[in-house]
Amino acid sequence: MRRKRMLDLAGSGDDGTTGLLGGGRAAKDDPRIEAFGTVDEASSALGLARALSPHARVTSICEELQRGLYAVGAELGTNPSARKTFVLTGAAEVERLEALMRELEAEAPMPDGFILPGATPTSAALDLARSITRRAERRWVTLRRRDGVHNPEVGRWLNRLSLLLFVLGRYEENLTGRKAEPAKSSRPGRSN
Repeated sequence: MRRKRMLDLAGSGDDGTTGLLGGGRAAKDDPRIEAFGTVDEASSALGLARALSPHARVTSICEELQRGLYAVGAELGTNPSARKTFVLTGAAEVERLEALMRELEAEAPMPDGFILPGATPTSAALDLARSITRRAERRWVTLRRRDGVHNPEVGRWLNRLSLLLFVLGRYEENLTGRKAEPAKSSRPGRSN
């Protein structure tokens, strides 16, 4: 079978639609496309974190999470008629994220309150991935509400992922000896 080249795909979406796994097309602003597009954005932000981090454990976890996002994106980008074919996210995947979170929290202190992202380039990219993941979770909720039954583990997985990304960002900062600044600040013109 001949592999498609990017140029072979040119023009297929010029009508404002995109292809779905399992066949069929959907409008590019359809909630399904919004959901898996947002998952793709989160994966790109994780790729940036992976490229920036000098720590093998962080890069390994980022890659694992990107592969999980790929599976979630495949589920979200599947034609509803073929949905059962592409159920890739289950309780075991959610439990894996929870286990990683416990491991990292045991090794790095967590802040007591909200933080300002940006203590390191890697932690900033992880916080960007976290906020995009939160948006992906909201898009999943919209999609579930619109279409009815969807794999509930996808929502659980996205929720745990955003929490894990927060913890991973703090872990990365701990490895570099940097600490995120607390978000609480004084207003201009006021002293603390």
